[in-house]
Amino acid sequence: MFFSPTFLLFIVPAMIFAFWAQNRVRTTYREFSKVPATAGMPGNLAAIRLLRSVGLRDVEIERIKGKMSDHYDPREKVLRLSEEVHDSDSLAALAIVAHEAGHAIQDQIRYPFLAMRTSFVPTANISTRFGSFLLMGGLMLTMLSGSPFGLTIAWIGLVLYSAAFVFTLLTLPVEFDASRRALQLLQANGIVTNVEIGGAKKVLDAAALTYVAAMAAALMNIIYWATALGGRRN
Repeated sequence: MFFSPTFLLFIVPAMIFAFWAQNRVRTTYREFSKVPATAGMPGNLAAIRLLRSVGLRDVEIERIKGKMSDHYDPREKVLRLSEEVHDSDSLAALAIVAHEAGHAIQDQIRYPFLAMRTSFVPTANISTRFGSFLLMGGLMLTMLSGSPFGLTIAWIGLVLYSAAFVFTLLTLPVEFDASRRALQLLQANGIVTNVEIGGAKKVLDAAALTYVAAMAAALMNIIYWATALGGRRN
């Protein structure tokens, strides 16, 4: 069998954690999206000020549709802000703007973990898809023929599939560092006051939990399959 009740023991805790993290992001964002910063500066202007404060004048600011779709594109040197962040002067919006500006700075200084994550994306995509194919195919071959060769194929597939976990692992230092830079930028440029910085930090901390949850889910998935394959070998 590809699935067993044991699977739930590994995955359900990770799913609960992920659900809790996503809910924490939504509630925290909703709370601080109603709190305007004293500076009264909308997200797009804040982005320009923050980027120029570190000498980044070639990064474009682009307004895009979609909720929580904000991101920095290192290939095109574009900081894309969702409509609600682009036009808002709330603490939540400014925290997100500063976080994405942090990614732009990482790109500028060639932050090692960002470079590693960016270069690893194609490998992760191919390895994860091909790995899942080998994992399922190897298990099916083992079930149909009882051949140990099928189990070997499944193990190879699991190793390749583990690229998904490596990607989530590389993501953590990138996101944590961007948030750290964000808080420094906001204070150094007077975008938020010393009192308001606490609210911005809560927004960034909540967002960081989603990356931790993704890493935990990927790890538990790998542990489950490794346990299942080990059991078949025994």
